[in-house]
Amino acid sequence: MDDAIALHDAFSDKTAMLYWDTLPHANLSQTEDFVRGMMGMSPEQGEDFVVEFDGQVIGKAGFWRFPEIGFIFNPDFWGQGFAKEAVSALIDYGFDKKQLTKITADVDPRNERSIRLLEGLGFVETHRKNNTFKVGNEWVDSVYFCLDYPL
Repeated sequence: MDDAIALHDAFSDKTAMLYWDTLPHANLSQTEDFVRGMMGMSPEQGEDFVVEFDGQVIGKAGFWRFPEIGFIFNPDFWGQGFAKEAVSALIDYGFDKKQLTKITADVDPRNERSIRLLEGLGFVETHRKNNTFKVGNEWVDSVYFCLDYPL
């Protein structure tokens, strides 16, 4: 729970939350609820990790439900390779420690940065669906990716 305030920097930021499945958090209690959910998740269901740089919380990355990953970072740290490093570590963790046979991702098709990141790490687009999430008053679409365990 000590990280909720720092995570709130990302979860309340309109730019960071532009392609998330909820609107930006209007208050700290929303982020605290999110963090409680992260902490209360059973290890069989999924695992989320706080990402730090030089002792500062800069985002979160994890398996919100195995085998699907998700990540969000404070925009002040975008473009510096932190997401790539975190997702690469998740891939290794998922395949090596959790013995997953595949890792998936659900991305808003407008989120070009996340799509480029996933494709750069070997994820392949599997399909698309329309109107998968309602964020505020707007329906958004999904593009789905998969990374199979390397043989």
